[in-house]
Amino acid sequence: MSAEDPLLQPYQLKHLKIRNRILSTAHEPGYGRDGMPDSRYQAYQEERARGGIGLTMFGGSALVARESPRVFGNLDLADDAVIPYMQTLAERIHHHGAAAMCQISHMGRRASAYEGHWLPTLWPSSVREPAHRSFPKTMETYDIARVVKAYGQAARRCLQSALDGIEIESYGHLFDSFWTPRMNFRRDQYGGSLDNRLRFSFEVLEEIRKQVGGEFIIGVRMVFDEEREDGLNLDEGMEIASRFAASGMIDFINVIKGHVDTDQGLSRVIPNMGTPSAPQLEFTRAIKAELDIPIFHAARINDVATARHAIATRCVDLVGMTRAHMADPHIAAKIARGEESNIRPCVGVGYCLDRLYGLGISFCAHNPATGREETMPHSITPVAGTARKIVVVGAGPAGLEAARVCAERGHDVVLFEATDRPGGQVAIAARVERRREIIGITDWLYAQCQRLAVVTRFNQYVESADVLAEQPDIVIVATGGQPNTEFLAEGSELVTTTWDILTNHSPVAADVLLFDDHGQHQAMSCAEHMISSGARLEIATPDRAIGQELGSTTYPVYLNTFHQHNVSMTTLVRLVAVRRRADGLAAVLRSELTGSQAERVVDQVVVEHGTLPVDDLYFTLKERSINLGELDVEAMIDNEPQAIERNAKGKFKLFRVGDAVASRNIHSAIYDSLRLCKDL
Repeated sequence: MSAEDPLLQPYQLKHLKIRNRILSTAHEPGYGRDGMPDSRYQAYQEERARGGIGLTMFGGSALVARESPRVFGNLDLADDAVIPYMQTLAERIHHHGAAAMCQISHMGRRASAYEGHWLPTLWPSSVREPAHRSFPKTMETYDIARVVKAYGQAARRCLQSALDGIEIESYGHLFDSFWTPRMNFRRDQYGGSLDNRLRFSFEVLEEIRKQVGGEFIIGVRMVFDEEREDGLNLDEGMEIASRFAASGMIDFINVIKGHVDTDQGLSRVIPNMGTPSAPQLEFTRAIKAELDIPIFHAARINDVATARHAIATRCVDLVGMTRAHMADPHIAAKIARGEESNIRPCVGVGYCLDRLYGLGISFCAHNPATGREETMPHSITPVAGTARKIVVVGAGPAGLEAARVCAERGHDVVLFEATDRPGGQVAIAARVERRREIIGITDWLYAQCQRLAVVTRFNQYVESADVLAEQPDIVIVATGGQPNTEFLAEGSELVTTTWDILTNHSPVAADVLLFDDHGQHQAMSCAEHMISSGARLEIATPDRAIGQELGSTTYPVYLNTFHQHNVSMTTLVRLVAVRRRADGLAAVLRSELTGSQAERVVDQVVVEHGTLPVDDLYFTLKERSINLGELDVEAMIDNEPQAIERNAKGKFKLFRVGDAVASRNIHSAIYDSLRLCKDL
């Protein structure tokens, strides 16, 4: 069947034969060093090639000019120093049979004037970008000439690096900034008529062709419809694309819909969990029907069935599965081997992007090997020595990953779980409609455990005797945590937790105060759930913003819902006490700024303050273990095996992972287990 699979058919792009129709579009994970794609960046991209992908693009918004600041770890193509790095990267990708291209860009105003070389950002006219907040300089003709030359030089460096082509980023960046009168108020030869507004783009294309010649592959990832008043509309987008195609200067178009200069816009261009699959695919199909040029597209196409449909029905020529490859870089190889069911799914959490924009480096929520290819394996190596008996307690993400990795190593694994199903806190999170896809994380892990013949015992609250009866060599405690209400000075017995609400343990009252001292999805999704039940809601937080830790592609969907339902949102206050009164519960809120206190009288106080470890079993077993439960932190950091022995009378080694240690996120829980168990 793989020989007939639409996804696995080769594609001829100009002189380049691409081995299949699967594409990873350009994105910036933040793995470079000082703007150079060094070994970590190379290993990340090489893994996609090793996994069978047809074409991998790198360098999301790789910068063509020194004046364009690096705002999220961008690669720097403004100097020949990048060439040796890209040459090595190209060699590593080509070695596995994949094609390699780089996206190039000048960020324009989509940057800060207070980074890099502290120069003003550039734009056709002085129109501030809401997201990056810079007031750009209106470009003078000498600025335009300089930037045009810089595009050509960057393209030449890609050619000299033996790449197969480049893609010009053309949505919300400088290349396309001249196109729409909404951004371009110029009265010179670069403003006014469409011919004038396209002048800069064609000058860039002409300069690139001058420096790289006619054979080098050049594409444009361009917006066709900005979806806003006074923005670029589909008719003009089609006209621009038609002119590009007719010019003969470009070889493919990668379709984009929407705008990215606001967080709300970005969340629609890069849709996350809770949105329809492939929301722009039919839009792209209509464009492809009108243009005689290869068409690529990626937007939440994160499963093989949808990608296969996109190719089979001729919506696109190459289908982008970019975030899907962060979850599993071996998609194509698994399809070819008939192992489609073993593909680790992208569930659209958006952790990859939120982390990049927030902390400058991207990770997948549930594949901790992504971005750590030099230290963490995507494929587990079987143990060379004697197989061990391993007991894992808890079937949340940490426990399931521990069981999976240990079983892949060839060990005899028994997994205990107190409830009747796997999932842990993930199963609670998935009860909210918007987040139901998140259950795919633990569903996949459990399916792998079943494939590997892990013995799983549900509905068993484990005591130490149960563990000892298994005569284990290693015990891994992954019992997770329970909601923390101990932060209150008074009234902890009166509050309801977000878990209580989401598991239907407590009904939603009519008038509710939700206190969030976490800032992540937990409280936000619970709030959305309570709104759907008809509650009148106030959200209070000690942070300066609601959902403080949610990223720019994630928080807008929640805030939209809150505004639509008139949710009251109060920041910079801390819940310190809850008292029962005749007319309800009095929640005492203390101002983080002044220290003054105020009361809210409500029917229900719901709190989210992370979890405290469920660690009784761990401490009961600790004195009987060889290592007395001690984790060699240096070995953990250095990715070395755990070798501590403290108790000569001990019969097993004991470790704990995930929230059984401290309240953290899914990625941390799974990463704990991978780096601990890969060497057991």
